[in-house]
Amino acid sequence: MKSLEELKAIRERVQGQMNLRDESGTDTRVVIGMATCGIAAGARPVLNKFSDLVQEKNLTDIIVTQTGCAGMCRYEPIVDVFVPGEPQVTYIHMDPEKAERVFNEHLLHGKVVEEYLIPEKMQPVSAK
Repeated sequence: MKSLEELKAIRERVQGQMNLRDESGTDTRVVIGMATCGIAAGARPVLNKFSDLVQEKNLTDIIVTQTGCAGMCRYEPIVDVFVPGEPQVTYIHMDPEKAERVFNEHLLHGKVVEEYLIPEKMQPVSAK
């Protein structure tokens, strides 16, 4: 951060992200691991990418949030996607480019990006 204007821009973006949160239980949730290991592995740009994409598309039914340690440091950055009525999907070794692909394929079109899945969760996802 180099200026007061940059700080104000960050504040406005975060306030916009906070306004997108709805705890109704009917929304899709994207949860990014933001413990020390996740941040060190690059989770912050992943969180920012998901948040920016949701805001750009003005989607109010997708909540982007963060969590602490999942205990799987070797897989960081980790992203969990919770779609109501569907099994949890856990993506590993994420970066902003992978986040954009997950956003476009999984969140917008319902197609899980299988090559980014955590090995223990590589089970077929039921079709819609």
